[in-house]
Amino acid sequence: MTLPLLLATRNQGKIAELRTILAEVGLPQVEVLGVEDFPGLPEVAETGLSFAENALLKASSAATHCAAAGRPVLAVADDSGLAVEVLGGMPGIFSARWAGRHGDDTANLALLLDQLADVPAQHRQAAFVCAAVAVDPNGQQYSVQAQVEGQLAEKPLGINGFGYDPVFVPGEDTRTMAQLSPQEKNAISHRGRAFRALAEQLQQVWG
Repeated sequence: MTLPLLLATRNQGKIAELRTILAEVGLPQVEVLGVEDFPGLPEVAETGLSFAENALLKASSAATHCAAAGRPVLAVADDSGLAVEVLGGMPGIFSARWAGRHGDDTANLALLLDQLADVPAQHRQAAFVCAAVAVDPNGQQYSVQAQVEGQLAEKPLGINGFGYDPVFVPGEDTRTMAQLSPQEKNAISHRGRAFRALAEQLQQVWG
């Protein structure tokens, strides 16, 4: 019996994305579940000092809880954010709460643009970074980190995406992440790259 995979998220878009990626690497038979399939799964404080540490905290907690409940899974979690060069890599792990309140995308984006108001275009380099970690019922860990580099626009552009997508221009493109179609974004995103790399590692789990 193939060990099911629990992606520690309530985001159905992430779950669908991971299902697609697993199929791409030859693992279409893997059952991908979310936290809503496991009532009572504890919330985990992201107290780590890096994306990888936070992802490991969430994956380890989920794997331990499910094993104790008699439903062993391969638990996967990710943590991601924006690293701005002139800000010394910040907001980094504080990306979701940069303005002080977790998940306030509008406030976070406004504060970032204020901080960069006098920074010229040639010095607005940044990267979206994602760490993804898997932990099996025995505590075996698999981890990867991926990123996509780019520049920060001076004002928000586009209506797709979320977070800092409206100001992040990836690679040699002239559009922000929020101006890309979902398919274009998933093909190059830091999370997509991390999940693909992790899925390739996980092939050894299911063989």
